[in-house]
Amino acid sequence: MADQPKPLMPHATATWLVDNTGLSFEQIAEFCGLHLLEVQAMADDLAGSKYTGRDPVHSGELTQEEIERGQADPEYKLKMQRAPVAVSRTKGPRYTPVSKRQDKPDGIAWILRSHPEISDAQIGKLIGTTRNTITAIRERSHWNIQNIQPKDPVTLGLCSQRELDAVVAKAAKNLPVEDETAPATPTGTSDRDKLIEELRAERDANEKAAAEAAQEAEAAAWLEAKRAAEEADEAGETGEA
Repeated sequence: MADQPKPLMPHATATWLVDNTGLSFEQIAEFCGLHLLEVQAMADDLAGSKYTGRDPVHSGELTQEEIERGQADPEYKLKMQRAPVAVSRTKGPRYTPVSKRQDKPDGIAWILRSHPEISDAQIGKLIGTTRNTITAIRERSHWNIQNIQPKDPVTLGLCSQRELDAVVAKAAKNLPVEDETAPATPTGTSDRDKLIEELRAERDANEKAAAEAAQEAEAAAWLEAKRAAEEADEAGETGEA
């Protein structure tokens, strides 16, 4: 009996057994793997935490016949009928805290723009997202695309710099060779370093273009506002005349 598995939720199960059966506190304590004083505290409503009872008959851990056998013989030790299934972490997307989930689209957009060589599968594993989300952001069909701003996922806390560098390096190895007759890479500069340098240059160019576009938009808005003000002044002078 020492190796008998315990209920999946021992405290909740003990609470149910105290409230719904005539089993002794010793029987309940031994079956649930609890101290006798814990079970007594539950019965006296003195336990520090209140538990919602869990029916072991419904879960298959006990049968009604087993309970009746225990009620008839206080010395009888209850036997687990079906051991609970252990809950384990399954493989899947990386877990992201709720507070950071709203940042995922920004991180995905940054990777798509700065590292187009990274596959959707690699992005999904790195950020913890789905292919549908990645595709929607790439095709600009995402429901919140107007508010998505590309941001470094490392800065957002969605992954570490080491993880991002590892994915970039792995993706770089899978890039197709464009021209076999291309001149050899200069001594001291690896293909990976060259690729990273090109990607950085492209990222800097994109950021510069975005900044210039923002300045142009701001200048256009200022000019529009100025024209509107001048027209309003002219209209006011005409009215006074």
